[in-house]
Amino acid sequence: MHKNKQINRILTSIVASMVALSALSQDPGDRPRLVIGIVIDQLNSDCLDLLQSRFGEAGFKRLMREGAFLENVEFDVPDLDIASGTAMLMSGAYPSVNGIQCTYVYDRKHGKPQYILADPSSMGNFTDDAYSPAAYKVSTLADELRVHTSGMGYVHSLAADPQQAILLAGHAANSAFWINDITGNWASTTFYRTSPQILTGRNYRLPLATRLDTMSWVPSIPLDRYPDILSFKKYYPFRYIYSSSDRDRFRKFKKSALANNEVTTVAIEYLNTLKLGRRGQTDMLCLGYTAAPYMYSTDGDNRVENQDLYLRLDQELGRLFAEIDKNVGMSNTLVFVASTGYYYDNTRPAERFNIPTGEFYPERAISLLNMYLMAIYGNGQWVEGYFNRHFFLNHELIKEKKLSLDEVRAKSSELLRQMSGITAAYTFEEILNNPASAEARALHKSTVPAYCGDVVVEVSPGWLIMDRGNDNFDEAKLIRTNAVSTPVFIMGPTVKPQKITTPVEATAIAPTVASILRIRSPNAAQSTPLYLGY
Repeated sequence: MHKNKQINRILTSIVASMVALSALSQDPGDRPRLVIGIVIDQLNSDCLDLLQSRFGEAGFKRLMREGAFLENVEFDVPDLDIASGTAMLMSGAYPSVNGIQCTYVYDRKHGKPQYILADPSSMGNFTDDAYSPAAYKVSTLADELRVHTSGMGYVHSLAADPQQAILLAGHAANSAFWINDITGNWASTTFYRTSPQILTGRNYRLPLATRLDTMSWVPSIPLDRYPDILSFKKYYPFRYIYSSSDRDRFRKFKKSALANNEVTTVAIEYLNTLKLGRRGQTDMLCLGYTAAPYMYSTDGDNRVENQDLYLRLDQELGRLFAEIDKNVGMSNTLVFVASTGYYYDNTRPAERFNIPTGEFYPERAISLLNMYLMAIYGNGQWVEGYFNRHFFLNHELIKEKKLSLDEVRAKSSELLRQMSGITAAYTFEEILNNPASAEARALHKSTVPAYCGDVVVEVSPGWLIMDRGNDNFDEAKLIRTNAVSTPVFIMGPTVKPQKITTPVEATAIAPTVASILRIRSPNAAQSTPLYLGY
């Protein structure tokens, strides 16, 4: 009898030890089981404030009511776009450190721009495009979560834009999918090892190509309910269709409010089919949405379209949150919603308003600069190329002539500064080695040496850059340098509802989310985490 009791005590002890070890191998019970990371391209605090009375209770209002609302997040670098903004948020590091300078970079070898994530070593899946996160030089929130769970936590990413989908996923994710520009299929890269049957089946069973003809984007509320709209706009509702005869229909669709609906629908399928947040480990689903001004508006005034995009996005968030409530529970979920940190409106004021403006032609600047350098150093093609305000000199010719590269850069900068529409010109050395001015220091943080031109210029606000020399970059770009108020929301069981109006560095978002999850910050995170708890 005594012996049996002793055996029972031993067995009980063993079982208790196994339970304890099991508990140690898993995340503690109060750690969120699901992380929803949402990055919305060009989300603007001013627009949220304008439309707050039109929102429902389940989307943005819920974020404001139940989470921490950081009203003014500062990125503090010039030339932000969807790629660099997303990378900063997920890595906690500036472009100069994380490697993602912008969506496109100049390829000196081929003399033209290419996607920064282009990678011939990775094949496309449902696409001919080859991408990978190889240019991403640091770890991300998604990476650190995968490492923390020893790969047992799932990480998946969905976005209309390929660069955003990959930058949200990072290096260690299970999958990253986006909408193909040519076919409308959900596409990926073989860099990621997992291809969920959800999307493979959707591409065959319910392809966007067969549904798009039946879709149209029209106002979701009566026109007289949109605030701050010119009176004549209230009588002419917009309507956008995506006909099979339009070769750009998938590109146009991806910039519309309907693309956000597609992302949410697939995200809900992921939650249900993959049982994210219900597997005993912390899973992460990253989503990319758009709130960008609709570039395909029919009359150039896209205010109604933009407001409708926000209203529909509010509904998509509500739909996603309702699904989380039903299957995982918001008490088990951490949600963060962030803007990419910029707002690009290419609408040029009509001439009758007499706003100072001008046109800067890079091809003309290249010709003048080349003639100037020939007058000093002799015949030759001294300027190799131009892209996105970066001028690239011919290093081989400079080496062949036994000239100082620093000297030729300085001479080029001197001439460019004198051209109409140029407010400043910085050499490679001034940006990367000795940034004396505040503008040069900001450029330093946003510039990756491998992609930096020999001279970088600033163009006057209000001017248009008429870049006609590169394929797919033949549209005039209006220069605006005004600051943008961009929000971040963080909602979770340990996050105290609050509104923070003081500026917050964008590099603090990743460390803050990591702190709430009690995992390591990304390895290049440059800010300390915010305390948002009770």
